[in-house]
Amino acid sequence: MVGVLSNRVSREDIATGDHIYSWRSAYIYAHHGIYAGDGMVIHFTRAAGHEIGTGTFMDKFLFSSSPAMGDGPPCEKCGHLIKAEGVIMSCLDCFLDGGSLYLFDYSVSPTFFLAKARGGTCTMAPSDAAHVVVHRAQHLLNSGFGMYSLFKNNCEDFAIYCKTELLIETAFSLGRSGQMASLYAGFSAVASSPLRFMTTSVAGLAVVTSSMYCVGRYVSDMGVRRDVIKVPVERLVEHWVQNVTLAPAPSQATAQATQTDAAAPGDSPELLKELAKKECVI
Repeated sequence: MVGVLSNRVSREDIATGDHIYSWRSAYIYAHHGIYAGDGMVIHFTRAAGHEIGTGTFMDKFLFSSSPAMGDGPPCEKCGHLIKAEGVIMSCLDCFLDGGSLYLFDYSVSPTFFLAKARGGTCTMAPSDAAHVVVHRAQHLLNSGFGMYSLFKNNCEDFAIYCKTELLIETAFSLGRSGQMASLYAGFSAVASSPLRFMTTSVAGLAVVTSSMYCVGRYVSDMGVRRDVIKVPVERLVEHWVQNVTLAPAPSQATAQATQTDAAAPGDSPELLKELAKKECVI
């Protein structure tokens, strides 16, 4: 277990199957991946060279490009392995992109979890064995991890799935990413909490806001959520296809009700003619 103040480690401290990350863009966000051994990392990206993105103007602030996909010559160690998008394998140097190396912690206690004020650094969920984690990552390197989504399916979501095999059941919830959960909890604590009106002092407001922030982070963690299920990596594509196939469609009763409304007496030509006659009489 790494320290409360920092998860920073040296290259000698990481082992095959570890969930690692590196901060980008002045610590605005972190890029996550699974260390596969021999100086190689398997990670999930949005598009050619883009580690993160929303498809909106926010990409100007969140954009990051892997050196292996840059304008210069390709990396001698991993340039030939880089794919245009999705799950890719690159060397540790390209993954870090000049940044420091950090280790994501698993099976932490609730106290330790809440002491880490910023999300995306640890989880209360337990990790599976290292060889199983690497197997999942290598399997997804060949089969893919679906469509990239900053809020529901990003690089941290990929790494957490490889470590835990956990997926979110409910479609309306955020993904597994602690970074997004932390951001959402922060906005909720400041803007949505009615408890902030219960105090007028600055200290009281700080206590209420920080408490709501901690509660929001805690209930969003994969280790305590009730809307998570384990899906084997071999059945991951099948699981996604079933979710699409079983998406709620308009029921027969709804369709009949729509037809009935369309043919309702209020819209019938006979009633309209009667109303027209009465208007003429008046």
